[in-house]
Amino acid sequence: MADAKVIPFDDDRRGAGGRTSGRAGRPAARRRARERGDGGLAPVGEVPGAAEGPGAPTGPETAEGATGGGTASAGTPGSSGEPPVLDRLLGEGWDARTARGLSFLRRRLTGEYEVDDFGYDAELTDAVLMSLVRPLYEKYFRVEVRGVENIPADGGALVVANHSGTLPWDGLMLQVAVHDHHPAERTLRLLAADLVFMLPVVNELARKAGHTLACAEDAERLLERGEVVGVMPEGFKGIGKPFSERYKLQRFGRGGFVSTALKAGAPIVPCSIVGAEEIYPMIGNSRTLARLLGFPYFPITPTFPLLGPLGAIPLPTKWTIQFGEPIPTDGYPQEAADDPMLMFNLTDQVRETIQHTLYKLLVQRRSVFF
Repeated sequence: MADAKVIPFDDDRRGAGGRTSGRAGRPAARRRARERGDGGLAPVGEVPGAAEGPGAPTGPETAEGATGGGTASAGTPGSSGEPPVLDRLLGEGWDARTARGLSFLRRRLTGEYEVDDFGYDAELTDAVLMSLVRPLYEKYFRVEVRGVENIPADGGALVVANHSGTLPWDGLMLQVAVHDHHPAERTLRLLAADLVFMLPVVNELARKAGHTLACAEDAERLLERGEVVGVMPEGFKGIGKPFSERYKLQRFGRGGFVSTALKAGAPIVPCSIVGAEEIYPMIGNSRTLARLLGFPYFPITPTFPLLGPLGAIPLPTKWTIQFGEPIPTDGYPQEAADDPMLMFNLTDQVRETIQHTLYKLLVQRRSVFF
């Protein structure tokens, strides 16, 4: 398999390669059908069962049905109006989807796709990774998104969200929410913990999906390039907290994300996520096992480790993700990023906004699952 071509970060990141129409083999298929005389898979525009030769009717009367004079639909196997067999089995437009899939596979095999200097593969993310996560988002957690238009249509922005749920499903759901619902079709570039990039397979997938290390340098580069960057300042303190402390925000570190936003002049968009706290109710933490495995915590839930792998299935809670009004930072002088009091005040403002929104959403929620 050929290696992918790496492009500079500010270049176009969309995959190269055209699309084929998927219709090249149809004339031969028509000839074979006529030779067989079965007329079972009529091509578009032909009427199955029409007689050939000198006595065959021509013109509009060829589409007349034998029983009612009605016009048969083009591309159907008869006057009954039923679609062709393959359309019934595979769905309408299957040939175009197949052509797109084959074109995608060809580009992956030949290396005719592009990644940026962080490893982000836009084509793979859109075509595969988002498609794998989207059923969980739409059908399982039934995520409701509010205020996504508060993320600017262009330019850099820093989305700051609460973090919870024992396993970081909330980060993936947040990425799908921005990817699928933002009017300008923006992409969220999440800042992830070191542990993510130490795990095999997970490391590669995270890079392909646009995630990068949670460090000020990477975050500042992304913001200066006009990207939407996502950060969850609670870190492991948030996803590893016990169920009794659900929806109580943990400390937001030392305000490093505020300093990064100030340097880039990017607005800060607070984001509140309700529903993730209940997917794995964490009732205990085995610190001994956590130290042996090198994890920040080892969760004990009502189903894990009692049920083994089945205990890793999250509960189907109903989620709400709400984006708040952006907090501008471009009005501050450049040296403001080094003012600890200003960073403390802005950090506290963001944290209080998220916490207040969480309480409001919890009051409005009718049920954890519905």
